[in-house]
Order: sequence, then structure tokens, then C-alpha cells
Amino acid sequence: MKFKNKTGESFKNDKKYYLLKAVYKTNAAGLCKTMILFLLAVLLGSSVSYSQTVSSKNHKAEIYKDAGKKSEYDWLQFNFDPQHSGNNTKETKINMQNVGNLHQLFKISLPSVADGAPAYLNNVKTNAGTINLVFVTTKDGHIIALNAENGKMIWSHQYGTGNYRINNGFKKTYTTSSPAIDPNRKFVYSYGLDGYVHKYQVTNGEEIKGNGWPELCTLKPFNEKGSSALAIATDKKGESYLYVANGGYLGDRGDYQGHLTTINLKNGSQHVFNADCSNQTVHFVEKPGKPDCPAVQSAIWARSGVVYDANTNKIYMATGNGQFSPSEHHWGDAVFALNPDGTGINGGPVDSYTPADYQKLNDEDLDLGSTAPAIIPTPKNCKIKNLAVQSGKDRILRLINLSNLSGHGKPGYTGGEIGNTIDVPSGEMVFTAPAVWVNPVDNNAWVFVGTYNGLAAFRLNVDKSGNPSLVLAWKQSDGSSSPIIANGILFCAVSGSIRALNPVTGKLLWKNNNIGGIHWESPIVDNGVLYITDESGNLTAFGL
Repeated sequence: MKFKNKTGESFKNDKKYYLLKAVYKTNAAGLCKTMILFLLAVLLGSSVSYSQTVSSKNHKAEIYKDAGKKSEYDWLQFNFDPQHSGNNTKETKINMQNVGNLHQLFKISLPSVADGAPAYLNNVKTNAGTINLVFVTTKDGHIIALNAENGKMIWSHQYGTGNYRINNGFKKTYTTSSPAIDPNRKFVYSYGLDGYVHKYQVTNGEEIKGNGWPELCTLKPFNEKGSSALAIATDKKGESYLYVANGGYLGDRGDYQGHLTTINLKNGSQHVFNADCSNQTVHFVEKPGKPDCPAVQSAIWARSGVVYDANTNKIYMATGNGQFSPSEHHWGDAVFALNPDGTGINGGPVDSYTPADYQKLNDEDLDLGSTAPAIIPTPKNCKIKNLAVQSGKDRILRLINLSNLSGHGKPGYTGGEIGNTIDVPSGEMVFTAPAVWVNPVDNNAWVFVGTYNGLAAFRLNVDKSGNPSLVLAWKQSDGSSSPIIANGILFCAVSGSIRALNPVTGKLLWKNNNIGGIHWESPIVDNGVLYITDESGNLTAFGL
């Protein structure tokens, strides 16, 4: 007879082995079976501590398994959360000690390039079993659900370009949007090239229709592009909203108006805010049709699209080139705030910030809205409780007060930055979403800004008078698309490579040179796996 502990290991060469053997022999001598069972239960029940000392390898496996259960979580939208901070605080499997062991798990080809970031949902019941899913939106209008373990396609849908051509010319329309998953974990949303955003069941891809779905986002998909990631936020009242931003195609041509479509996820109702002619809360048609707006441009096209600040209970976005004329309800080259349901006040936004040199920005194609506000947590001694950093194609970083964007307490004014502006260290335009991280060691806030040929790390400094400023901590010449932080590790991608860095020092921890070109594509990390799409139409996964 062989006795084994709970892990299936033999007790041979262990004192408990001989004791159990003796008990077994005693049974032959007539010992009460009840006493034997009692002794066996006590001995085997206490064998866990034995298994942990006899095999350190098994002990590590058990710890990893437990950690995995605790760290099961989702990446529901671009840059992780409604603030689009890029800071994944739930990751536990990848850490500073093992990140250097990352290796390629798989690389699969997609039907088209996915020029954004994936979303991730764990433990989904599908026809293939209960699995983790990765979702991507491709430039040609596909939404694809893939097995997160091996990249196998589970389901797919496409709303392609059809007969639409950019500015009624010859080139096909496309999107650089990213999908977003409903907080209830039942549905995923994706931008279609038909001018609608579509709602699908995560389990099997069945499209939900009715009660407003699919939801109209633009009546001019040939002129108005879905560039930004879809975003979702739940306000203080518990209402959840989907945000769909539209801008124009490359070259700023055609009759387009930047606008935001806000969709109530409970009842499917929507509200439109136009960055030009904001007093008209409708989807415009192409000239000479009605309704339309005489002003054009003012695109909302940053990677993040819309960011939500829970402290102010407002959403924020930035616009590109366009006319800035508050009296005419035009909000070009501005950061503005809306209520979570997408409404403003008096035919305009709730609040706004516009640089004093807005005319120069417009004249020289220096869109303020090439990036969106990045919300920075502040310490108690900071005068500005709701702080953000805003950059743009003008190569400048500026701090703004989310509670009072221009310092005048209402929209329509210019200026109002907090302190001095800072030049982007690489001297390049910013098209990425900065990542924001709070170092748990000292609770200092950090901001990481990537450009095509540079990456810079800034630490938030608050002086004795409570005035905030950003201080350059380190910079490097290797570029980055929108960076992210996972479990205190900085991940960033540039054409041909993806790397992991120490966020405090910039020290290289790991690098892989087996990915394709990078445009807007940016990584995610979920449950111990790093995912990235590229311009070669691949999705690549790296794990431990």
C-alpha cells in the first residue's frame, strides 16, 4: 500500500510514511478501524505544510496559481480606465523580477490592421468553452473576438467602407478606433464604417438591434472619421455612457465638424455635441443639405477621445484646428468640459480652455487636440485639486485646472494655464496619450509622454506655496506610441520593437524586436500577458 499527501507526492523517505505504515500494520493486529481513519485524517490533513517544504518548485506553482486567481481582471477600454490613465494597478503576474522572462506566446494575422489598442475580458462563456477574450477593431471595420491564450478567432463582424470614399474621392474610408466593453461585461462596442457604432454580445458576437442600436454617429462617414478610441464612463448617479468622437480624415478636407455622440447604455438615448455650431445638437448632413454648419474642422481625434474625471463628474476632450469663436458657438483648438451625459450649458460647453495663441495654432496646423487631457492625481498640499496636462502638435506641455479651465469660471476665455509651459523634450509633436502613474513608494505622481523619437518622464512637484509643476526626471531618444504602466513597469512600443522600462529611472528591463511598424497601436497588459497589434496586421502576445 502506498500513502500519498494532498499533492499526490509519495510519503516515502518521510517520517509520516513509516508512521502510517505502522498504523496499517496495527490494523492487521486488530486495531479499531475508526481509530485508524481518525489517525489517517489527522496525518494527511496536516501534510500541506510538508508538501511546501519538500518541494520548493511545487510551492512556487501554488503561489502563482493563487496569485492568478486574485488578479483575474478586465481591460475594458483604451488605456485601462475611464480616465485613460494607462495605469494598470491590478496586474500581479508580471513584476520587476520576472519581466525579463517575457517571450512570444503567439503572433497571428488579422484581416486588416488594428490601428489602436485591444480590449480584454476574462472568463467568457463561449461555444469554445469558458475562455479569456481579446477584442480588436480593424481599420476596415471588423470587430474580432480572439482567444486570449492562442489568438484563435472566436467570432467576427464587419461593417466596411461600402461605396463610401474619403471626401467623395477614390480612397476607401477607415477607422483608427478601439473597442470598449460594457461595465456589465455582456456587450462590446465597435465603430463601423457605415457611420454607426455597433453593440455585440461578447459570448457569440450576436449584434444587438433595437432601442436605438446600432447608434448613429455620423451622417457623413465619407468626410467624418472615427479616429479616437471608444470610451465608457459611469457617473456619480450610476448612469453609464458610451462616448464616440468624430473628426476628419488626413488633410483636413471636406465638410466635416468635430463632434461627440454620447449614448446612454441603459436606454439607448443619445446626445450630440458639435464642436462647431454647438448650439445645434444634431448630426449634420453634407452641404447644401440641412441641418449643417457653415464652419468646418474642430476635430475630436485624440487617442483617448474623451476622459472622465470622477472628482468633477465631468468629461473632457480637446479639438483640433478650427475657428474659435464662442459667440458663434465654435470651439476650435480648445479643451472643453461637458456633463457626463454629453450636455453643456447655454448652447456651449460647461467650461473651456483655449491657448492665447489659438489663431497661430489654427493657421499653422498645430492642433491642440492631437492629444487629450491626462488627469494627474495631486497631493493634499497642492492648490489645484483637479489637475491635468495637455499637449498638442505645438510641442508644448501645459497644466490646466479641470475645475476652472481658463480661470474665469465659465467657457469662452483664453489662457489660464497653471504655471509655465514646458517644451516637449524631443522637440516633436505629441500624438499619443500620456500615461499617468502614482509611485506607491512615495505617492509621487508621474507623467510619461511618448513621441515618434522620444520618451520623457516627468514627476509632479508641489512647492511650499502649493503650486504644481512638472519636473523632467529622465528622457530617451527611443520613441513610443501611447505608453502604459502595469504593476509598476512602463511598457511602450515603437516601430519594430516593444520594451519594458523602470518608470523611475528609465532603465531597460526587457525588449523584443519581433513586431511590425507602429502608428497609433499601443499595448495592453492583462493577467500576465502583453498584447500589441502592428502595421503588418498582426496581434502578438508575450507571456512568462
